[in-house]
Amino acid sequence: MTEIYKLDPYAYTYYHNSEKPQNIKMALASREVAKTSIINIDQKNYMCSASARAENSAIYYNYGSGLDSLPDKIKSNCENHPEIADELKKIYDAIEPDLIKNVVPRARDTYENKLERLGACWGGGWAGHSNPDYDRLLHLGTNGIRKLIAQYKQINDDKADFYEGCEIMLDAIDILGDRVRELALKEAEEAADTGARKEYEAIAKVFEVIPREPAYDMRSAIQLFWLVFTFDGVDSPGRLDQFMIDYWRATDDKDEARLLFERMWDAFHNTRTWNLCISGSDENWNDMSNELTYVVLDCCEKFRFNTPNVTLRVHRNTPDKIWKRAAESIATGIGLPAIYNDEVVCPALEKMGIPPYHSHLYCMNGCNQIDIMGKSHMGLEDGEVNFGKCLEYTLHDGFDTKHNTFASIHTGNAAHFKSFDELMQAFYRQVDYITDVATSLSVSSQRSYALYSPSPLRSCLIEGCLEKGRDYKDGGPLYGDGQILSEGMPDCVDSLIALKKFVFEEKRYTMAEIVAALRNNFEGYEEMRAVLKTAPHFGNDDPYVDTLMKEISDHWFAYLKTKSTFRGGRFAGGCSTFRRAANNGLACGALPNGLLEEESIFADSIGATPGRDVSGPTAAVKSALVYDQTEVASGFVFQLRFDKKLFATPKGMESFINLAKTYFAGGGQQLSINVLSAEDLIEAQKHPENYGDLVVRVGGYSDYFTSLKKPMQDNIIARTIY
Repeated sequence: MTEIYKLDPYAYTYYHNSEKPQNIKMALASREVAKTSIINIDQKNYMCSASARAENSAIYYNYGSGLDSLPDKIKSNCENHPEIADELKKIYDAIEPDLIKNVVPRARDTYENKLERLGACWGGGWAGHSNPDYDRLLHLGTNGIRKLIAQYKQINDDKADFYEGCEIMLDAIDILGDRVRELALKEAEEAADTGARKEYEAIAKVFEVIPREPAYDMRSAIQLFWLVFTFDGVDSPGRLDQFMIDYWRATDDKDEARLLFERMWDAFHNTRTWNLCISGSDENWNDMSNELTYVVLDCCEKFRFNTPNVTLRVHRNTPDKIWKRAAESIATGIGLPAIYNDEVVCPALEKMGIPPYHSHLYCMNGCNQIDIMGKSHMGLEDGEVNFGKCLEYTLHDGFDTKHNTFASIHTGNAAHFKSFDELMQAFYRQVDYITDVATSLSVSSQRSYALYSPSPLRSCLIEGCLEKGRDYKDGGPLYGDGQILSEGMPDCVDSLIALKKFVFEEKRYTMAEIVAALRNNFEGYEEMRAVLKTAPHFGNDDPYVDTLMKEISDHWFAYLKTKSTFRGGRFAGGCSTFRRAANNGLACGALPNGLLEEESIFADSIGATPGRDVSGPTAAVKSALVYDQTEVASGFVFQLRFDKKLFATPKGMESFINLAKTYFAGGGQQLSINVLSAEDLIEAQKHPENYGDLVVRVGGYSDYFTSLKKPMQDNIIARTIY
């Protein structure tokens, strides 16, 4: 065994198997890492985790992305080991072109990606989140999955390389399990505390069975799940209450079962786990909530963590008790759970060709992207279109006023537009072109990930992959649709309405005057800016505005569905800003809604631009219902903010539940709720040291307010409180 292998087993193994297929190289290297990577039994919660990177490895495989590296570790390995530095550098240089950070940009160079740099859109660039089928893992163990491989290998006898990679990855999981058992026995022997010794002995006992054989109670299920979840890079658990319920029920001591669950909850938070989904319906609209659904809601309220991002699925038969527990959790101010409506999401998925018996298995990952649990590779953000930039390019014939450069296609001199319809036709051409760029960039990334970054581990845990003999990133899963997000659509609509009212109807200004004012960032046109800001705004139940929003969103949703993914599906729309709302506003030049180019007050969701919904929550809800949300197959975030003094009362929570049910009955997909006070936010911005635990809902997820940058804080402060 060479010194280089001991130092960097992943790089050594990958390099010395260069003639083998990519999936086998990665699986072999991961198996070697499993022998030496850091495994840990947390002394606080006794959760057993495994790193996907050996302690000194500079090269490793991030299962959510691809082959990755630590530049500082490459440098230090070479500097600290001069006797093998030349050979190390040779290996690292040989692997460098295969790193996903080099592969994806190289594949995207053929596309016009200037628009990305200017903030008009982005596409691809990462592999996205995932929801593996942990139910398969827990109920079959690695030996059961090997039996599936043997079965499908006979059917797909030309896919031997694919199956070999999967089998090697299962070996890696077994190696990790054996190492955990050895560590637990060692810790038990050395433990001075009787309680700790019993914990370690219990861990060693369950790892006599798992991971090779199925889990059999809560302890074994949690430990098997957590070992693979951490080795896979810590992503989204998906429908945890559904795949864990058998093991909860198999554990007689429910106090012990709850303790184990709460330990896992703490581990979720400490690792910044993404999205955990609970409850929901089956294809016959039977309610699927169970004991663990309530345990999750209890944990939300008890611990008040900002992570994991918890999603509650509701429908026509959701028990009132679930609604009440959700409202009580939201009243704490953590913004959790976010609430999704099966009555809209499932029909939207069915329009994409997903049958009801699978559409009702949907869950979220990341902030709020929609996936089919264990059956798809589509629950990720594939790209984004900034509608504010689309309008900017419409008004300046493809010129980017923020960056003083030509950026997009020519759609005509706006000063010469004679009608609002002429303006809208130019606008749609810009939207379609920028959408084309985003989807093209995304497809090129998808192709690169399939070629250079296969995932044999996830291929074992996503239905369709073993059955077809195709990788998780190469069309193996049953469903491979894509999700492009809209940003700034409300800001764009407000701007167009201002032009419609004051230029084409009242003729108070000419288009030439508007264009000149925008080019000058309203300097010298302050009165015009004040007038434009008096135009009606989206979010106030005004048909004059809302009709235009419906027209624009219908156009975009339909256009997206004409675009195909590399993964074998179609693109659909969504809206989830994450932390990007403020940056999307800052990317724009001046807009006719009064936005100045240095301002960050930009729509944080499908609702109104912050502060411009002035007619109350019912009006805001009615405006949001103009979107046809059954055309939206990704998360479509609608954020509302309520004063905590009013919400956190029985009457306040009851009013919220009624409002939410009304929104969902009218065709709404999702609700994210902030319960806080404007005074607290302002004080937290001034004195962050006193508000370290203040949690806010951002753009589809919750975060600590003081951890956000000032433009995003300003954006949140500007939002209307009801």
